[in-house]
Amino acid sequence: MPESPFLPAVKMSLRLDFAPGGRLGPGKVALLEAVAETGSISGAGRAMVMSYRRAWLLIDDLNRMFRTPLVEAQPGGAKGGGAELTPLGREVVAHYRAIESKALKAGSLHVEALRELIDREPAAGEA
Repeated sequence: MPESPFLPAVKMSLRLDFAPGGRLGPGKVALLEAVAETGSISGAGRAMVMSYRRAWLLIDDLNRMFRTPLVEAQPGGAKGGGAELTPLGREVVAHYRAIESKALKAGSLHVEALRELIDREPAAGEA
């Protein structure tokens, strides 16, 4: 399998499923990071190539999932609106990225073993 200089050889995706149904994964965390970077939900949606409505619904889901909101939005107007991560929002992103990093490090030997099984040349007689 040829490697691309633009893509990592292996990418791990981590999704946390909380009872009774809350989910936190790479897409929602990337959306939170995009809100922090762009300063708005619409800007974050554009950066992630999703509609404002989809971005807003995901942010609303995250805000309802945690005890206090992760994103605070200011309504638009003459000066325009905006959004920013709350301290809890920044904390959630930091915890998720720490878990992701530790999971990748902890599983790196096994991930490499799997990669070698995928990349190996078939033995004589194998299809």
